[in-house]
Amino acid sequence: MSTELDNIELRPARRQFLKGAAALATTLIAPGVMLYKTGQASSDIASTPRWGLLIDTNALSEADIDACVSACQREHGWKVEPGSKTDAQWIRKVKLTDAESGHQRFLPMMCQHCEDPPCVDVCPTGASFKRADGIVLVNKHTCIGCRYCMMACPYKARSFIHENLKDQLPVAPRGKGTVESCTLCVHRVDRDGANAVPACAEAVNQGGRKTILFGDLNDPQSGISRRLRELGAVRLRADMGLNPGVRYQGL
Repeated sequence: MSTELDNIELRPARRQFLKGAAALATTLIAPGVMLYKTGQASSDIASTPRWGLLIDTNALSEADIDACVSACQREHGWKVEPGSKTDAQWIRKVKLTDAESGHQRFLPMMCQHCEDPPCVDVCPTGASFKRADGIVLVNKHTCIGCRYCMMACPYKARSFIHENLKDQLPVAPRGKGTVESCTLCVHRVDRDGANAVPACAEAVNQGGRKTILFGDLNDPQSGISRRLRELGAVRLRADMGLNPGVRYQGL
């Protein structure tokens, strides 16, 4: 199948270049509020969860993806205003087309919450970071808007805020001049743990559907791990060795 990801490649040399160039970035602190827990203390790695999503593309319609996007916008208070320079893409709709049959399907694309996130590698201030539970976030106190992380992300999952913001939600701090992306609804995760349901999953899992599953990839007894053992799934751009926490069935 052909996708808009087919030609995206992050070569090792480019990653090293971005690391070096980051040293030239300005040190001004961008506005924003940091409400997320930056880590989870645990001396026992095996007991630390690794949160992820399992998305069944066979069960998703185009309307379902639109519902996911709308739910994310309501939950986090982001949207693209007419005439805005901001191309917010916490989550977006991707169309896949089989070149031979012409069959089309749709999937939601968001931050993949990689085990080895290139956005963290190239960040000059440590604003892009990965928590112990695998969730990748941006600290708005220390993000300087250099956008190296946007260049490093092979999934086009981050966006930059150009405009002044208003009516922000406490659960989703944002700030002009900073980068943002999917947080895996971290405020729900910190509140509900393994029982959390991200907004995108909540939007499509009505009536007993299990189209998008959230859970602990490190727990062999979790629903997401059992489904992976039973039906399998793929990682987007698995060739890069990033081990994303978002997996897709049906591709």
